[in-house]
Amino acid sequence: MSTQLLLIDALNLIRRIYAVDSNQSHHSEEHMIKASCARVAHACKKLRAQCNATHGVAVFDGDRSWRYHYFKDYKSSRAPMPDLLKKNLALFKQAIEHTGIVVFSPDNDEADDIIATLAYKAASNKVPSTIVSTDKGFLPFLSEYISVFDYFKKHFISQDDIHKRFSVPQHRLIDFWALAGDKTNDIPGVKGIGNKSAQQLINQYNVIDDAIDDKTLNATLKRKLIAEMDLFVISKNLVTLRTDINLGFSLKQLRLN
Repeated sequence: MSTQLLLIDALNLIRRIYAVDSNQSHHSEEHMIKASCARVAHACKKLRAQCNATHGVAVFDGDRSWRYHYFKDYKSSRAPMPDLLKKNLALFKQAIEHTGIVVFSPDNDEADDIIATLAYKAASNKVPSTIVSTDKGFLPFLSEYISVFDYFKKHFISQDDIHKRFSVPQHRLIDFWALAGDKTNDIPGVKGIGNKSAQQLINQYNVIDDAIDDKTLNATLKRKLIAEMDLFVISKNLVTLRTDINLGFSLKQLRLN
């Protein structure tokens, strides 16, 4: 069997399943946590089978990644993890491990950077991988050897899906988010430039510097770009997932048992 790598954005999966279960009627919190753990384990088993995975890892977030130090407002308005879920994360990790999938919890790095690094390294060696997440940050990696699967919609993301959602080419997503910002993660973007203006700039110019150099560009738009280039650069760094994280383990250690 050819190597197939399964990369699960663990908290992305767990928090969505937990959110549904926490709104159901249960006899007790303990019963609810057990039911939620069972659903997470069931999801992992289904993913393992559906992807014909030979290797797999569920990656959790570390405490505070470099982004929090680089930009103080990063994810500052995001609601904290529910205390009950936080207190029982170890049970969810055990539930995943019981499916034969390796669990990895870095000290500080974000799961997104770990997963991006694994997918990039695997693709460099022509090993196909499937990233399981609803996080749009993985979409720039969609390629011949990297697939992105939305477990909740039961759908592999396509190039057409990306264009329908963002109206820009896949290879320009990073610039688009750096211009328009990302409220979900408190990434500022360029002040005064929303999705529509960002789409216009992306589709009209190969690089943002070309827009600034264009004498025919709307004066107000140009003024915003020039005044906020620092925020554009900061935002671009924030939305770009790293592919150079030192992992400390090899693909062989992710073989499914």
